[in-house]
Amino acid sequence: MAKKKRLRLIAEMARKIRAYRELKSRPRESQKYALDYETMKRPHTGKMLPVLAWQDVRRETRLFSLLAGMRLFGVGRLFTRKSWLEDHTEPSYWQITKVKVDYTSENMDHGRAWGILTHKGKQESEVKEIDKVMYHDWRLVPKHMEHQIKDFKPLPEPPVRYVPYPPLLRAMLLAQYKKAVGSVVAEEPTLPLKRDVLLNKDYFRKQEQETQRTEGTAPGWCSISLNVTYRSMPFRLTFSPGWTGVNERTFIAVKRMACSANWWEKSCVA
Repeated sequence: MAKKKRLRLIAEMARKIRAYRELKSRPRESQKYALDYETMKRPHTGKMLPVLAWQDVRRETRLFSLLAGMRLFGVGRLFTRKSWLEDHTEPSYWQITKVKVDYTSENMDHGRAWGILTHKGKQESEVKEIDKVMYHDWRLVPKHMEHQIKDFKPLPEPPVRYVPYPPLLRAMLLAQYKKAVGSVVAEEPTLPLKRDVLLNKDYFRKQEQETQRTEGTAPGWCSISLNVTYRSMPFRLTFSPGWTGVNERTFIAVKRMACSANWWEKSCVA
């Protein structure tokens, strides 16, 4: 029988405190992406920009440099990039839906933005955070060109082509099908010449969010959330069997201890 994991309340509280301090001490957008235009270095990291980017840095503009001078920070407007205009004949642009400005920056020209991406004339359905906002290649789409760009209809995708399987793989598939079903395949197996890319950045982000959402919520178990005040700083500790490996009796003991101890402010069972 596996040994049960000990419930270490003080260690968990210390971990929460370290995570909170690390979160508060992380650099802001204006500090992280500040740039010295004379030396082409970022003061926060000391790294120099690539030489091929110097010309764009002097001529082009960052996204938040454009948003800072617009009404409602450009919500609803269309923005494209110089690299997209050079690489694609189809229109590619972002439609801004939400902006979170870093108000600590001097000109409010740093922050985060969200929008709907249209890549090569194909519009996506989900709102995503805009990446590479610190690049010096953003351009505003004029008002009189917005309807022309939005009315663009992309060409239909060509049909997927199929090729026969290699001889050895074909024989393995036929043998596996005959063993599982008990009959011979009526149609010849073919291999589609199209790759569906699922392991992208959004896929791993959704997997992580799903894991955090379902962690410790199995039926028949309970989790305890405690609001703690340590050195005048409030914290919330959540103890769940998904990661502690303890039973329900231990949770009841933790709840009683939290209610009786004088250094816990409040406890609740979620």
